[in-house]
Amino acid sequence: MKHRTFFWFILPTSLAMLLFIALPIVSVVLQSVHAPHEQVILEVENCDIFGCKKSTMVDQDATHALRDAEPLGRFVGSDIYVNRNHLATTQIGAAWQNSNSVGEFLSALMNLPFYRALAFTLTFTFVVTPLVLILGFMIAVAVNSIPSYLRGPTIFLSLLPMIITPLIGSLILFWMIDARGIIGTFIQTVAADPELSMKASTPLTWLMLIVYGVWHAAPFAFVVYYAGLQTVPKDTLESAMIDGASRWEQIRYVIIPHLIPLTTFITLMQLMDNFKVFEPIVGFNAAAHAQSLSYYIYDDLGGETRLLSSAAATSVLTIVGVAILLTPVLIRTWRDFGRSKA
Repeated sequence: MKHRTFFWFILPTSLAMLLFIALPIVSVVLQSVHAPHEQVILEVENCDIFGCKKSTMVDQDATHALRDAEPLGRFVGSDIYVNRNHLATTQIGAAWQNSNSVGEFLSALMNLPFYRALAFTLTFTFVVTPLVLILGFMIAVAVNSIPSYLRGPTIFLSLLPMIITPLIGSLILFWMIDARGIIGTFIQTVAADPELSMKASTPLTWLMLIVYGVWHAAPFAFVVYYAGLQTVPKDTLESAMIDGASRWEQIRYVIIPHLIPLTTFITLMQLMDNFKVFEPIVGFNAAAHAQSLSYYIYDDLGGETRLLSSAAATSVLTIVGVAILLTPVLIRTWRDFGRSKA
């Protein structure tokens, strides 16, 4: 393709990425290093027949003039990033010095809101992602092995979790795990504890969210793997069968190596999606026991006091976290691409 043709071909996509990705990220970064202006307070003296009293009032004109002069707010640099609501460098240093064991230090760390949200986000990401890969691959292999007249209904049923809106799906499961729901009642019966509630336990809440995450995302992995199975060379499989390879050996030495590029693609997508987990926490009303970084941003933006600078700082840290997670996978992809060209 000629350079001129390639330029005009890529120009619309580049402009869209600049307008809807690059510029908003720059705006968020700028907002994260500025804090709202403080109100200008005046001290006035009111006198009457009983004497004079001093009081304070907000100078609206001076406050508006200050905001008009600096619309972004006052520059604070990295102060928002290192305060108690984010990286909390001062609190971490104090906790490290005052802790007598690693467990005590981790307990102090979990009392900080940002690290509590980060802990759930990382747990959800690193548990759900491999389970989605494994379950999606197993479903794809199973569907590919059944008779053709059963594949249509089976594929339809397998795709239902992905078709259902995430918030609706989480609400359905939320009702099922209620003490009066079918799953909640079953768990109480098995545990012989009529007072057991998944909604009142932090570990059970995390487990519930992880199960939902796997259930909702597995169909995506299944679709990609199922499409990849249709491209596996039949000659190679037949040669393996002639050589006496078992079904497991065919999967291990022929199918899995063939699907490695698709595995990389699914891993990239799942890491990004799982690190931004948000809807299940809202649907399950689980904020009391589990908060992700995305929910932390939502919490800053809600309510009467909108903490825009705090939300912006958390957003930047989330972007950095996603970049760190994707870097090893991207480096491996780049190396594999270099080897294939060589």
